[in-house]
Amino acid sequence: MTIGEHLDALHGLPSFTFPGPGAPTDRLPEPDSVAWRLNTDVYDADEAWADMFARFRAAVDTNRVRAVIIGGWGDPYESAPTEIFEALVEARDAFSALRALFVGDLVMEECEISWIHQTDVAPVLNAYPALEEFGVRGGTGLEFTALRHGALRRLVAETGGLPVGVVRGIGASDLPALEHLDLWLGTPDYGGDSEAADLEPILSGARLPRLRHLALRNSEMQDAVAAAIAAAPVVERLEALDLSMGVLTDEGAAALLSGQPLTHLKKLDLHHHYLSETVAERIRQTLVPAGVDVDLDRDDAEEDTEDDGTVWRYVAVGE
Repeated sequence: MTIGEHLDALHGLPSFTFPGPGAPTDRLPEPDSVAWRLNTDVYDADEAWADMFARFRAAVDTNRVRAVIIGGWGDPYESAPTEIFEALVEARDAFSALRALFVGDLVMEECEISWIHQTDVAPVLNAYPALEEFGVRGGTGLEFTALRHGALRRLVAETGGLPVGVVRGIGASDLPALEHLDLWLGTPDYGGDSEAADLEPILSGARLPRLRHLALRNSEMQDAVAAAIAAAPVVERLEALDLSMGVLTDEGAAALLSGQPLTHLKKLDLHHHYLSETVAERIRQTLVPAGVDVDLDRDDAEEDTEDDGTVWRYVAVGE
């Protein structure tokens, strides 16, 4: 699996790409009717990101803008979007209605997810205390300094390898309004150096009183994550649990089934897994009669076996 399409919506608003240099801007959508995609070409850009942002601010009443999607910034495979974050922080008073921000909406042809450079996202979150949704793609250089944010309801980090510092930073943050947390943990090959124990502050739920949707996915250590989930206090208040896109085997599924009941869930997403049909059927028989929507689509999960018997299994999104 690769990321081949840009976001088509954010915060319930359809995505609209702000026109490039020289294009007319006299018939733009209403500022609050779309999620504005601000982008410069990754290769051979005709315009610097700062110049594009200045044109955007001149053409659009930014105090009515509700959602912004940051696409390319010239060389995301070499440099972090530090300039972008600084510009957003500086302009915070001009974006008083901003409620959703996604940084790094890049597809494979522009930049592989593991190549996308990021930086500490805390300054922009602190600058926008009314922000309700924040997402980021790319784990290289990504940081999340622990913070308190009273409005954030949805937090997403899409990576081929999520640094342990980000996991710990999120776990140490006070996010009383957070309802949806989606972390792509990834693999050590691409910087995913956390362990299941690092998830404990998240799984305790102590700082996440309103969490209802938890996704800990795209992980090489999916069995260990499943075992930790089996006894996690946060599970009893969840409506949706997502352990998809990773290397989940019968061992992890058995731990999950032997732990606390999951019959209260509305959705259990395990797609892209490495379960035997016997264990998959056990999950169905345990949860489907209780009304749980269970996704056990195997997708493109395939095993490679070497001559010496070594079996290789892969997450859905790595490089």
